[in-house]
Amino acid sequence: MSKLPYPFIVFALLLLSFRVAAQTNQLPALIDRELFFDDPEITNGQISPDGAYIAYIKPYKGTRNIWVKKRAEPFTAGKPVTADTSRPIINYSWSRDGKNLLYVQDKGGDENFHIYAVQPSSVVPVGQDVPSARNLTDMPKVRAMIYHVSWSEPNILYVGLNNRDKAWHDLYRLNLTNGEKTLVRENKDRINGWTFDWNDKLRLATRSAPDGSTEILRVENKDLKSIYNTTVFETSVPVGFHKDNKRFYLRTDKGNRNLQQLILLDPVTLKEELVETDPKNRVDFGSIRFSEVTHEPIYTVYQDDQLRRYWKDKSYEKDLSVIEQKYPGKEVTLGSATKNEQYWMLHIAGDVNPEEVYLLDRKTKQLTFQYSPRPKLPIKDLATMQVIRYKSSDGLEIPAYLTLPKNAGQKNLPLVVFPHGGPWNRNIWGFNSYHQYLANRGYAVLSPNFRGSTGYGKDFLNAGNKQWGDKMQDDITWGVKHLVTQGLVDPKRVGIMGISYGGYATLAGLAFTPEVYAAGVSIVGPSNLHTLLTTIPPYWESVRKVFAERMGDLNTPEGKAQLARQSPLNSADKIKAPLLVVQGANDPRVNKAESDQIVIALRTRGFPVEYIVAPDEGHGFARPVNNMAMLAAAEKFLAKHLGGRYQESMTPAVATRLKEITVEVKSVALAEPQPAEKK
Repeated sequence: MSKLPYPFIVFALLLLSFRVAAQTNQLPALIDRELFFDDPEITNGQISPDGAYIAYIKPYKGTRNIWVKKRAEPFTAGKPVTADTSRPIINYSWSRDGKNLLYVQDKGGDENFHIYAVQPSSVVPVGQDVPSARNLTDMPKVRAMIYHVSWSEPNILYVGLNNRDKAWHDLYRLNLTNGEKTLVRENKDRINGWTFDWNDKLRLATRSAPDGSTEILRVENKDLKSIYNTTVFETSVPVGFHKDNKRFYLRTDKGNRNLQQLILLDPVTLKEELVETDPKNRVDFGSIRFSEVTHEPIYTVYQDDQLRRYWKDKSYEKDLSVIEQKYPGKEVTLGSATKNEQYWMLHIAGDVNPEEVYLLDRKTKQLTFQYSPRPKLPIKDLATMQVIRYKSSDGLEIPAYLTLPKNAGQKNLPLVVFPHGGPWNRNIWGFNSYHQYLANRGYAVLSPNFRGSTGYGKDFLNAGNKQWGDKMQDDITWGVKHLVTQGLVDPKRVGIMGISYGGYATLAGLAFTPEVYAAGVSIVGPSNLHTLLTTIPPYWESVRKVFAERMGDLNTPEGKAQLARQSPLNSADKIKAPLLVVQGANDPRVNKAESDQIVIALRTRGFPVEYIVAPDEGHGFARPVNNMAMLAAAEKFLAKHLGGRYQESMTPAVATRLKEITVEVKSVALAEPQPAEKK
């Protein structure tokens, strides 16, 4: 072969280098992980009942707290009213009269939530930056829950406390003014829910029977009368009273119904009336929004591929339709409102926009921008989320959400599968921080709604019964195969990452289909279904039988063998892909032992495994510094094994925290899992 001229060789090399540079620079610039996962600048804005103030969540001294401002003031004029520096406050609400802000908080992720109240208008004590918050349920190892906020007596809450019996909550009347708690009903009837009517009268109870079935009961003074029953494989949930204050709305799939419907039920005559089922006959009934002024429905919602809403109040439909037309391709939802429903917080979001929040004045029709929680995110560089469907191993159609990295082409991409938790839950369309974060690093991201996911009807949900690691895992595996067959995904660069059940699916994927995955990140994922079921929290007693029927029964030889086979721990010797395990030390749902066990099993066979444990977290990481440290480690781990990009930089605080929570694998010792305390 004759030699090429030197100038030509130089030109060819330059051209090749330009092509390589173009290929590696197709993706948008690397977006700082903190823009996806750090504290939002402002979030969860709620207008006060009288419309004078707006409360919101914003960091204070490095931790999310509650702030308040006057409605017309800029957010820069707001002032903090709480100062919790140990754990972020996520949710809160105004009391009915607007005098108090109510929130719940646990310690270190232990899920023993206490109810707190703070009065924004109260005088700030000398030496403090904020008013004093009152712990209204200050009892050790007690989990409180709010059942009902009174309309007629705005200083009254009806709450549940498991101080007498850890498994069941007694019903108390709680006075916000003086903190006095009065026992209303001692719960010795396996009650897991109470429903009040529009006059604050206790009318219904929901009971979990020992066989896992659900009973709706009519409250007759001290007596409870059963009026509606559904099996362990059916659903029935009261969702509020009709304006006549006699009948109540019930979401149900009892009998030959596949999709959940909305019905009206008379608790005395037991007469049923169908209100609505999905007009497209595709998904379960979702939810209903009531006007607290007229007690009439405003709209119903169905969570299909995307949100569908059906207006019941024509005046709201008229006002909101105009706004929806201005924001095509986005979801417009109603948030909090004033007592007279003149002012509404309006939330507008899409798959590439985490949210824009406005204040709607229905009287003047004026729409005023309030805030965006993550205004620094470069929306132009974010990737769209699409709906796909594919067939699983037995032909069942699986709906899923797929996000492809922007400008990366549609061929031989690395993939991260991100199964949802639950597992009796589902993915939805919209802005997803994990999808956007991973897509920005160069990965295609797949989130399947595998069988056992909710929302697609009783048959689809029940198809997941006793299928952990089996058909449920097939639904995930066949999603990978589908994308590989299409040429979208490189079969040698497939990873899996998930939280809770998604963490289990990660371990199961690596253990049961080791040829599919090149890496896995399991976040608070159970590895041993036997120890998982024997250590569930005592306050989950109402669903213990549901677990036995939907997962497997440890009390039968067949169930015990099935659960052992489906436990990734017992197939740890088959794992071939690198694994990163993440755990919260105080997790009451998936105990730390679940992660310890799989780490020790891999260590014993000399297989590499990385381990992160946060001592101040529970079921998932709430503190941003912990979350950021975990994500920094995870993206570097994925980049090493799948070839995506990663951000090397991190703040000094995150770098320090990562060192603190990274566990030396050889030091892990397994404590004997302890059954949850029942009394």
